[in-house]
Amino acid sequence: MSNSATTAAAGATKTTKPKKNHLSGGFFKFILIRFLLIIPTVFILVTIVFFVMRATGDPISAALGGRLAPDELQRRIHAAGYDRPLIVQYVDYLGGLLHGDLGVTMTDNQPVISILTHYGAATFELAFLSLIVALVVGIPLGRLAARHRDRAGDAGIRVFAILCYATPVFFLGLMLQLIFAVWLNVLPPSGRVDWTSEAQFARLVSPTGFYIIDALQLGDMSVLADVLRHALLPSLALGLLTAGVFIRLVRTNVISTYTSGYVEAARSRGVSEKRLLDKHAWRPALIPIITVMGMQIALMLAGAVLTETTFEWKGLGFMLSNYLKARDFAAVQGIVILIAIIVAVVNFIVDVISALIDPRVRY
Repeated sequence: MSNSATTAAAGATKTTKPKKNHLSGGFFKFILIRFLLIIPTVFILVTIVFFVMRATGDPISAALGGRLAPDELQRRIHAAGYDRPLIVQYVDYLGGLLHGDLGVTMTDNQPVISILTHYGAATFELAFLSLIVALVVGIPLGRLAARHRDRAGDAGIRVFAILCYATPVFFLGLMLQLIFAVWLNVLPPSGRVDWTSEAQFARLVSPTGFYIIDALQLGDMSVLADVLRHALLPSLALGLLTAGVFIRLVRTNVISTYTSGYVEAARSRGVSEKRLLDKHAWRPALIPIITVMGMQIALMLAGAVLTETTFEWKGLGFMLSNYLKARDFAAVQGIVILIAIIVAVVNFIVDVISALIDPRVRY
């Protein structure tokens, strides 16, 4: 066979070779298994929360004990079924969960599900804005510190990161209020909006509870500006706390890939440092970064409790603090369960993203 025929045959073989499918059956099997793991995870968390909440007695005695006559207290306990065996209450509670019934609060007699839907939007909005702050501050500074390792800029960024994640969020919040609301008087100290914007939201037929979206529905840029002005300080307080973790995380992982063999080989070929960072060192460093970022997003919801209390931001964290003070275990249980579900879902999303970036994660 001539050389031209051999080349043509090789070319045909190369042409007919099927392309590698990155989204193979193994990927979808991995995703399915991770998704199914959400069910036992949430079930275990629900079970732990239920029995821990009942460890100090029934919810009615915890919330209203000492404020009702003994006969009235017993009547309410019996009416709510809290005098039945604990395992029977547990089975009934699981049945209610399957139908979307989380019970009724003891202190204000509201369905727990309505508390979650009404105040949950505020917490998610704060967490979303805080995440934007954390990503905008943490990732660029972490990459910059890695690129200028052991120089003055790197040292300054590391000090900034330590100050961010070592400062308690409530203290940082108080400092931001003191500087921007009291001394400079350029931002509001607390709340989600002024009363004038609140009145505007009351005109909406179907408000979402996400004030940014509701302001866009109104089409009033002054309301949107008011929402963002109120959100700036709490999102900075919570976002900078997480940004400190992101800076050190990005710096550490990018430096570790910078010293790997394939990056050194690319550097010896004369590849610029910027290209080394963007094309060679950044993507391999993403897997541990994304994993820890997912955990930080979940922890951000826990940090929202102190942040919302500091800024009187009426979300789930603010309400959780109030219900804990009132010992309203039914409300606390519902809020904690919702947060547990969010944590499980966030971990699932992180697993999916990690598998898309690096196929080795699937095996």
